[in-house]
Amino acid sequence: MGKKEEGYSSSSFWQLMIAIPGSIIGFTVLISALAYFFGSGETAPAPAAAPAPAAEVVTKADENIAPVAEVQVAEAATEKVEKTGQEVVTAVCSMCHAAGLMESPKLGDKGQWAPRIAQGYETLVKHAIEGIRNMPARGGNPDLTDNEIASAVAVMANDAGASFDPATLKK
Repeated sequence: MGKKEEGYSSSSFWQLMIAIPGSIIGFTVLISALAYFFGSGETAPAPAAAPAPAAEVVTKADENIAPVAEVQVAEAATEKVEKTGQEVVTAVCSMCHAAGLMESPKLGDKGQWAPRIAQGYETLVKHAIEGIRNMPARGGNPDLTDNEIASAVAVMANDAGASFDPATLKK
């Protein structure tokens, strides 16, 4: 078989290598020429009046980028309203104690609470404030006051058979 029978000759390869970039360059020149001859050709008109003072330009720019609304933040309450023990149990303690998560004693389960109640009210409150084993300090809510925690401990322990009074806790 000769070269002519293979389909491509060496000269056709080089012709292709010249034709492709040449056609790209030619197309670019054609588009540029069309844009030059048929484009608007007009330049932006010069301003007839004197330019506005810099202060006016800044004001207009400020108007353009001014926010749509303003946020006003209310002042924080200066006086905290203490929650009752039952409110704290419902909002914080029940997350774990209702289901007995992380080995916590279930609400109302006298068998699980009996050894803890035997330790005494002050010890239970201390553990609730400081945290013990899997229980985080203050039940994971640092905003709770010592009185709120003491009330919540009394509610949970009393539901399991204790007779704690939060008012008797030594400060």
